[in-house]
Amino acid sequence: MSTVHIFVLIDAMGWELVEHRPFLAEFLAHQQPVRTMLGFSSGIIPSILTGRTPAETGMWNLVFYNPTASPFRRLRPIAPVLRAMDNRIGRRLLTEAGRRLLGMGANFDVSVPPQTLPWFDWAESGNIYARGGVPGQQSIFDLLAARQVPHKIYSYKDPLTDAEILSRAARDVEQGSEKFFFLYLCELDMFLHTHRDAPEKIAAKLAWYEQELGNVFAAARRRDAAADFHIFSDHGMTPVVRHCDLAAEVTACGFQQPADFLAVYDSTMARFWFFSAAAREKITARLASLDYARLLTDDELREFGVYFPDCRYGELVVLLSPGSIVAEGGFNGAGWRPKGMHGYHPDDPYAMAVYLSSHAPQHELASVKDIFTIMQEAAQ
Repeated sequence: MSTVHIFVLIDAMGWELVEHRPFLAEFLAHQQPVRTMLGFSSGIIPSILTGRTPAETGMWNLVFYNPTASPFRRLRPIAPVLRAMDNRIGRRLLTEAGRRLLGMGANFDVSVPPQTLPWFDWAESGNIYARGGVPGQQSIFDLLAARQVPHKIYSYKDPLTDAEILSRAARDVEQGSEKFFFLYLCELDMFLHTHRDAPEKIAAKLAWYEQELGNVFAAARRRDAAADFHIFSDHGMTPVVRHCDLAAEVTACGFQQPADFLAVYDSTMARFWFFSAAAREKITARLASLDYARLLTDDELREFGVYFPDCRYGELVVLLSPGSIVAEGGFNGAGWRPKGMHGYHPDDPYAMAVYLSSHAPQHELASVKDIFTIMQEAAQ
């Protein structure tokens, strides 16, 4: 029986990247696609770590509506002043205040108009790759600690680059006494955002990961001939073919934030809260008329595991069609023109995640959150 288990989460490694080019086949005999979940890594990864849906973890998109407990709520009376800070310097100052003074975490960014900040909160202020990182849920790291399984965790939170993580892991796997290793490699995601249309560069990047991970796995086998390996992802990466000025469509309706409504423009979706019937009716009708987006029903949100009765992530959620992207929103400015994006409908073929392993799983993987079961079994 194996005494060494290595789990590697590679952000944005899609099935279409390895379907016709098996990845580390000498170590990973079993390779299959796995259905992703609706949303971004901010919601998907907590689900992988707990086996729970975003509706259960409470973590979906990064920005959520929380007017009574927003870290910026005391600034509500000076919303007009905040409006004047809607520029590069002003946003930078507010970002640093959130990170350094309000405890919102090193990844916090002002991704909504500053005058609307006092109504919003940030979902990932802690470290999900640590004990207690998903409040209210038992993650794999909580389970490992509770069972007193010697383990090591590597991620950018340390902070480490992918190269540093792989170098340290190769050393620790061979020389250490830990039984469970978890590596989160995040850099492929940004690489694919900017090079999704460059197959030769993608092939070279994947070859680098193969070489470095091969070193880690070989080190593990020198220590334990039966060591088992698992590589999985949260989602794939879809080529961008269309930039859509969704915010301009909403602005043309003639209503103001935060008086009439609030909006968060994520890269592939938009979420809305309304404070007047007129704004709700006109903006909803305008959004429903667009040929590159559609309104999600509550039944669909329940099916995807992202329905929140308190509407913290939106009273209305609009999802763009695969390949379309919000031209300018809170998470991307006008100067950013990515070649690839994720966060579309889970049935988008490019969205399919991967599960690669030294042996076939004993349970069906209906979605990426089921990978938790495999980690849970290894933790025993």
